[in-house]
Amino acid sequence: MNYRILTVTPLQENCSLVWCEGSKKAALIDPGGEPQRLLAAVEEAGLQLQMVLLTHGHVDHVGAASAIAGELKVPILGPHQADAFWLERLPQQAARFGLDATPAFTPTRWLHDGEQIALGDLTLEVIHCPGHTPGHVVFFCRSGQTAFVGDVLFHRSIGRTDFPQGDYDTLIDCITRRLLPLGDGVSVVPGHGPNTSLGEERRHNPFLQG
Repeated sequence: MNYRILTVTPLQENCSLVWCEGSKKAALIDPGGEPQRLLAAVEEAGLQLQMVLLTHGHVDHVGAASAIAGELKVPILGPHQADAFWLERLPQQAARFGLDATPAFTPTRWLHDGEQIALGDLTLEVIHCPGHTPGHVVFFCRSGQTAFVGDVLFHRSIGRTDFPQGDYDTLIDCITRRLLPLGDGVSVVPGHGPNTSLGEERRHNPFLQG
């Protein structure tokens, strides 16, 4: 598995360009903004974008999804349907954070826990991890031992839970029961900030010590 992180918008969101080396088939995970820059990165790498994948419905993670999907005629997959209300509120979200106007949209397909997404020779497993938002999902590449976790988990921190339908206890439970058992060696690509690992967070994240 190959990936490149492209940090976009004033909110410094990590959009991940993920691809299969053999087939050059690629996906953009959480394209939060700057669609032309993201499209240029795909073209420069000689990749064939197959889909847009969304971890959750916050505007800084989905702001460029419709533009990219429309231009390349590719599907938008995710998040879980419990985040539909966030996607319906995209115009209000964009205005609140001073981002470019973002129309509401419905993805091509909602995702569910346990699904597997094929990308060339790669498989991404869908793990439903609510708490930051109710419909948040994580994309886990078992062969590459890498988890794209959106705003569930950060380097020595966790996602906010003070948004509508957020829940602290649910988030901690998902991290401890659903992510940490994947193994200490799993690399974590968060929605903001530097990469980390599940082992690093299990040992040193203050929210997980207890």
